[in-house]
Amino acid sequence: MRLLIRFFGFVFATAAILGVVAAAGVAIFVWQTGRDLPNHTALQNYEPPVITRLHASDGSMIGEYANQRRLFLPIQAVPQLVLSAFISAEDKNFYQHSGIDFTGIARAALAFVEHFGTDRRPQGASTITQQVAKNFLLTNELSMTRKIKEALLSMRIEQTFSKDKILELYVNEIYLGLGNYGIAAAALNYFDKSVHELNIAEVAYLAALPKAPNNYNPFRQTDRAIERRNWVIDRMVENGYVKPEDAQKAKDSPLGVIARAGAPHNYTAPYYSEEVRRVLYEKYGAKGLYEGGLSVRTALEPQLQELAKKALTDGLVKFDEARGWRGPVKHIELGADWGPALAEVPALNDVSWQLAVVIGVQGNQVAIGLQPGREGSGAVKPDRETGTIPTEGLKWARWASGVEKPANLKGPVQPGDVVYVEPLKTKSGEAGQYRLRQPPEISGAMAVMDPFTGRVLALVGGFSYAQSEFNRGTQALRQPGSSFKPLIYAAALENGYTPSSLVLDAPIEIAQGSGQEDWKPENYGNDFNGPSTLRYGIEKSRNVMTVRLAQDMGMPIITEYARRFGAYDDLPPFLSMALGAGETTLLRMVSSYSVFANGGKKVTPSLIDRIQDRYGRTVYRHDERECQGCRATDWRNQQPPTLADHREQILDPLTAYQMTSIMEGAVLRGTGTALREVGKPVAGKTGTTNDYKDAWFVGFSPDLVVGVYLGYDKPRGMGKSATGGGLAAPVAAEFMKMALADKPAVPFRVPAGIKLVRINPATGMRAGPGDQRVILEAFKPGTAPPDNYTVIGGESYEGQAVNVTPEAAGRSVRTGTGGLY
Repeated sequence: MRLLIRFFGFVFATAAILGVVAAAGVAIFVWQTGRDLPNHTALQNYEPPVITRLHASDGSMIGEYANQRRLFLPIQAVPQLVLSAFISAEDKNFYQHSGIDFTGIARAALAFVEHFGTDRRPQGASTITQQVAKNFLLTNELSMTRKIKEALLSMRIEQTFSKDKILELYVNEIYLGLGNYGIAAAALNYFDKSVHELNIAEVAYLAALPKAPNNYNPFRQTDRAIERRNWVIDRMVENGYVKPEDAQKAKDSPLGVIARAGAPHNYTAPYYSEEVRRVLYEKYGAKGLYEGGLSVRTALEPQLQELAKKALTDGLVKFDEARGWRGPVKHIELGADWGPALAEVPALNDVSWQLAVVIGVQGNQVAIGLQPGREGSGAVKPDRETGTIPTEGLKWARWASGVEKPANLKGPVQPGDVVYVEPLKTKSGEAGQYRLRQPPEISGAMAVMDPFTGRVLALVGGFSYAQSEFNRGTQALRQPGSSFKPLIYAAALENGYTPSSLVLDAPIEIAQGSGQEDWKPENYGNDFNGPSTLRYGIEKSRNVMTVRLAQDMGMPIITEYARRFGAYDDLPPFLSMALGAGETTLLRMVSSYSVFANGGKKVTPSLIDRIQDRYGRTVYRHDERECQGCRATDWRNQQPPTLADHREQILDPLTAYQMTSIMEGAVLRGTGTALREVGKPVAGKTGTTNDYKDAWFVGFSPDLVVGVYLGYDKPRGMGKSATGGGLAAPVAAEFMKMALADKPAVPFRVPAGIKLVRINPATGMRAGPGDQRVILEAFKPGTAPPDNYTVIGGESYEGQAVNVTPEAAGRSVRTGTGGLY
């Protein structure tokens, strides 16, 4: 008996010693592990990656940029129903424990024993606080060390932060599937609602996701998602957050997840939003753009953007269809069900057309099947929609020259051809009829600007952003042709010339140096009209007059004015540059014309009005004008507030009006007559380059500047007579008719000091009693129509102007440089 007692005493002592040693070992391990813990107090200054959002001028959203789709929501703004759902699903004892839920651990251990040997996944026992510790400060490594660190950090976090702060961190950081982080972004993208609009079923589904978002995908795992959602609803009832009758209604409801509608104006403004994205990237870098949570108010006017896209698209398509049909997008084999094969063909998602497959051709009637949509799971929808293309929808589609026509094909299409179609507008309004379409080869751009602020109100960089992301309004360097001439004539008016100054419109040859042929600039149509006024030179776009004028002034002056206007940074001082041979962008040309419209002030084009950081502080504002007197708290008979405008005056306001008047004449009588149908005061200038590779129009009303450019991306001739007046001006006219439809016909503002004098437009001298043609010409103080005149580039003349033929005028050979015009 004594031996037995001694034996048990020895065992107990050994066990005690081993227990003390083990406890000491665990304590040392925990102590050492605790020494390497991350600093949990850094959570106080937590700034999660947040979505940067772009808004149009009316507040509608046009774009989002983020690595993690997250909208931060302070805990005070989170509805109690949402918090109840997450607490019920993840940590029902959240408000009772101090970071570790020992009851939950015991429950998980018991469940593990009960289900040992089965395929059921062990029940988790991590608290919300532990998940915060893991998500913010640790990794997802599966190890005992990580679990100990997680437990220690959880207790420290509970000692440092309030329960509300811990919940705020959790609901904003948690990943909820499909690229959504945090409850605010998930509510928007799963249900197209704010968190305050969510019902019981919806909050329960969001609370079901943290456990395994991919396992409860609403489209691919719908049944499992509903099962898990209903489990969360039961837990909410069990914890007293929801009444049983309300819970049953929620459980009986469908999942209700919908594909969130895209930003309202992404369809029309992808080029605009991408240009803004580039600006933000250059300004704030990738981290600031994709994680900074910037709120960007752009200058985009959605209505003008839609009108600009329509006008440019219609112009490009009209030109392209006149050149003929080039064939289908693709050819597929028609089976019993053509839907899946057609669904695989990529479609342009930013045009109003639809892809369709030809399923039959009988006479002049073409039967088509429209491309089916896809379910949220990605599966092709089972519905099949068909229609017809009648003769009216095909009559434009003659085969283009140079395109090889398939053998034995009578019409433009055959069964299996994949084509674009658009609903046909018929007088009878019959549904199901379509018009054949094809994406145009030619491209172009349109830009619309407020001339007084530089705000870019609309920007279309091509036919389709889905087809080509290259922005032809800001990235394409093209020759502006004659649309550059107004800058030269403005320089002349600033340096002693008047609108009535005469320049010889007659052949000229310019020597280009030893071994090179003389440069012989020509007018469109190769005709000459002798001594002509500066006004006539712009209205009729006379190349030879422009070259003589540039030569008389000297190219260094023109280079300087091109820089002032912002059209070029450093224009080479060659005479050919006077005819628009230098390359620039459409947006630069629109900005340059804004100087004429606003009275000579330099403007900087801007797509962004204001940028705010994640806290709502304004960190950038485009309008730098100072509002003097705006901060007054009450009225004490003081003067009303004024905006102090310190922008550079680069052109005399009187010169700006003279050029406006001249370019208004170009619309009324010259190359821009297509704009007359606008029915409102419009000034502008067309441009056409060598071999008809580029067609331009840049013009303005008193409050709006519009620029249009058309041409092939790889420059090539568009065909004879493809001029700025014939191609670009009608596109601008179509836009301005729609944009100015409800605006009054306000005349251009005449600055003080301008004197309007009746003159003979042919001679530039005062009109006499018997003159049949008379216009009002704008003159600066101290200038007046001459009684006799000297012709620039010719001899002195008195009396009426005379027409000069090449033979009569001879050819004036001068030294200088030359090139394309």
